Amino acid sequence: MITNARDPLDDLPDAVAAAAFRRLVRHLRHRHDAQNIEMMGLAGFCRNCLADWIREAGFEGDKLAARELIHGMPQDEWKATRQTPATEEQLALMEASVAKNRVE
Repeated sequence: MITNARDPLDDLPDAVAAAAFRRLVRHLRHRHDAQNIEMMGLAGFCRNCLADWIREAGFEGDKLAARELIHGMPQDEWKATRQTPATEEQLALMEASVAKNRVE
């Protein structure tokens, strides 16, 4: 549902929002046990989404540079050292969760 109501989040000072974002990213770097596929299944976003969002917000680097910034290492290294294979159940949960992201 689209409304014309102003979101109070827009009044959050940029410095505060930036500090919270950096804390979130550092937390996700520390909690590499929280797999991207699991995050997608539960919340409909993951580290890669954050990388996409910083690019959409004006980050000048390419997709790989954005992912390296969020992961704290090159994506290939992340996949090799942190990522586990996704199960069929995880993939199904992700698809159902991502479907909820679509705005009508």
